[in-house]
Amino acid sequence: MCGRFTLTEVNPEVLSQNFGVDPPPPDLPPRYNVAPSQPVATVIRDPESGRNQLAMMRWGLIPSWAKDASVGYKMINARAETVAEKPAYRTALSRRRCLIVADGFYEWQAQAQGPKVPMYITLADHQPFGFAGLWERWTEPESGEVLTTCTIITTEPNDLMATIHNRMPVILPREAYDRWLDPAETDGRALTDLLRPYPAGQMAAYPVSRLVNAPGNDGPELIQRAS
Repeated sequence: MCGRFTLTEVNPEVLSQNFGVDPPPPDLPPRYNVAPSQPVATVIRDPESGRNQLAMMRWGLIPSWAKDASVGYKMINARAETVAEKPAYRTALSRRRCLIVADGFYEWQAQAQGPKVPMYITLADHQPFGFAGLWERWTEPESGEVLTTCTIITTEPNDLMATIHNRMPVILPREAYDRWLDPAETDGRALTDLLRPYPAGQMAAYPVSRLVNAPGNDGPELIQRAS
């Protein structure tokens, strides 16, 4: 699963160039330890203007039919292998796709002895990238508050990630962004070929401090290589 990630590169010009956001996104604070239920930056396409727009969503998808918001904590990830069949995801796959903006993520590597070691994984060029994501709107029955929530799709690991964990988030290559976000594509099954492992040779990973284990920690020291 993918349970923590980062967005440390928040320069509006960089994000606008990498994701085709128009107009450029507002200033965002750098995040070094994004956790479930927190707001995350996403990119969606406005079907009327055809422009990519930045939208903030809560991480942890809540289906429109859910009785309460707690289900979101169980739906931070959706499996690529079943996303087209699961009732909670199949409609969103056809109609509500997004990119979840990141520039790295964490996974915990088991050791022969002792606690798991947190690993920080990025692209080799350290550029921001988009996780394949789905989103929904949910209305709180009593207050009427509307929440916009999202989930990250995961897949089998590539050769790099297989040494760390048995799953990895789907990182879409830039050339796939247009197809993934295109609102005219309403056949979700036709897009599942995109939900594959990112090339291992274009990624890097290294151990970091166990400070990342606590969601309340959020600073640049979390992504420094552990000695």
